[in-house]
Amino acid sequence: MRRADRLFDVIQALRSATGPMTAAALAEQLEVNVRTVYRDVATLQARRVPIEGAAGIGYVLRRGFDLPPLMFTTEEVDAIAVGAQLVRRLRDPALQDAAASVLAKIAIVLPDQTRSYFASAPFYVSEGSARVPDGVDLSEIRSAIRDTRKLRLMYVDEQERHTRRTIWPIALAYYVDVTLIAAWCELRNDYRHFRVDRVEALTILEEQYPPDDGRLAEWLALSKQRPT
Repeated sequence: MRRADRLFDVIQALRSATGPMTAAALAEQLEVNVRTVYRDVATLQARRVPIEGAAGIGYVLRRGFDLPPLMFTTEEVDAIAVGAQLVRRLRDPALQDAAASVLAKIAIVLPDQTRSYFASAPFYVSEGSARVPDGVDLSEIRSAIRDTRKLRLMYVDEQERHTRRTIWPIALAYYVDVTLIAAWCELRNDYRHFRVDRVEALTILEEQYPPDDGRLAEWLALSKQRPT
C-alpha cells in the first residue's frame, strides 16, 4: 500500500471510531506494524491534522475535522461511476475490490449533494460474457508486468493442444467476452495472445526480461493489423 493511501486510511479509521484507538488497534486494522502507525500519526500531526492522544493511551480525531471536498463536474462524476461498473465485468477480483475501495473513498469526501447523486448514479453496465479464469490469478500477471518478470504457462489452445510456454507479459487486454495476456512468446519468437481461461497453470519466474523499449507500442500496432 502506498503511504499516501495509508495516511488516508488512518484518518478514516479515526473518524469512524467511537472512542480512542490505540496504535495496536490501528496497526491491526491497517495490517502494518505499530511503529508504522506511530510514524504515520506523527506525519499527520505535522501536517496539522487534529489528531490528539499519545502512545499507550490512544488517538482520536478532533470532531469537526474533514478532508477538503473533492470538486468534480457532473461529467466527471458520471465517468467515475461508469468506469467503476466497467471494472466489475473484468473478472479480475483484485481490481474489483480496488474499484469498490475507490468509490467508498470518493463518496466520503464528496459534498453532500454530489454524494447523493453519486450513490445512485443512473447507469447500468452489463456483466459481459468473459469466463472466470480458474488457472490463473490476474493480479499475479499484473505484478509480473510491473516487475518485468517472465511467466511460465501451461496452456491449452483452441484445438485442445497442451503446450508449455515461457512468455514476456506486455499487457492485459480486457474484452467483453475474453481476457487476453499480450506477450512475447519465447517458443514462437513472436508476439502472441493467450486467453486467460485457457491457462491451466502459471508460474512467475525470477528471471526478468528487458524493460520496455517500444514493445508495447509495437504490439498495439500489430494487434490492429491481425485478428485476436
